Amino acid sequence: MTLLAWCVAFLLDGLLGDPPHWPHPVRWIGAFISLTQRAVRKVCRSESTLRLGGGVMWLLVVGVTWAVAWGVLALANAIHPWFGWCVEVWMIYTTLATRCLADMAREVEKALRHGSLAESREKLSWIVGRDTAQLQPPQITRAVVETVAENTVDGVIAPLFFLLLGGAPLAMAYKAVNTLDSMVGYKHEKYRAIGMVSARLDDVANFIPARLSWLLLSVAAWFARNNARAAWRIGFRDRRNHSSPNCAWPEGTVAGALGVRLGGPNDYFGERVEKPWIGDGIRAIDVDDIPRTLRLMWLASTLALALFALTRYVLAGA
Repeated sequence: MTLLAWCVAFLLDGLLGDPPHWPHPVRWIGAFISLTQRAVRKVCRSESTLRLGGGVMWLLVVGVTWAVAWGVLALANAIHPWFGWCVEVWMIYTTLATRCLADMAREVEKALRHGSLAESREKLSWIVGRDTAQLQPPQITRAVVETVAENTVDGVIAPLFFLLLGGAPLAMAYKAVNTLDSMVGYKHEKYRAIGMVSARLDDVANFIPARLSWLLLSVAAWFARNNARAAWRIGFRDRRNHSSPNCAWPEGTVAGALGVRLGGPNDYFGERVEKPWIGDGIRAIDVDDIPRTLRLMWLASTLALALFALTRYVLAGA
């Protein structure tokens, strides 16, 4: 039943994605983070106290998320095992973001193909933290490819990894960790102190999934008839070419598979952030690299599900 729940949730994510008007736990987590952050900022004024308050915020948000998920699942199972199974499927489905990420990337791709630069910049701003107002089509395409590569880890591989370790409640707790990082884990002055703990612990949570993405995306490149050897080589070679200890693993692997160059300088909140380049740039990046990257994402996600399901099956039979 457990493995069936995983597969059904994965299929639901692929079919339905994240309809904007449907209730979603990540939106509730985001609202809870906003409420908690305001409370912390009212009490904590100095940089040191903001760091401490940010740590308390992390413990509160992640702890409450896990506890509520565990409680709801336990209550649902107490009502009826099939009801509990349906709730488990729903929880797992909401932790996955493959279809949502693909849909948003395609929106940017569509605007680029129609020659609408303003629209493509606006839609890109929905999925990246960098300034998009001055970006040109190659830079927009690069941003989409980077985002899809990076979010293959925290949108699919990592939730499935924590699902394997601790079931749906731990997968939900991981989404809280990831949402905290996406909301406050910036190096910008406004968030540097209060988001320090969230950023560091998101790095810890994604440490193993990011390195698994190197393996999974390299195999996906072989299935997609991209350059799997370059994906493997450059993913490892350029793994340190990022301020994050995790992001360069999937980005380097995708860059190698496609023969393009990612990374480089970007603007965040009006500040220039210098980043090293990732990949060899054998050819110029173009809009067709967006569907190529999405293909790699879908293949790597399916491989991740198969890997973790097989691991769960073997451990259950041991």
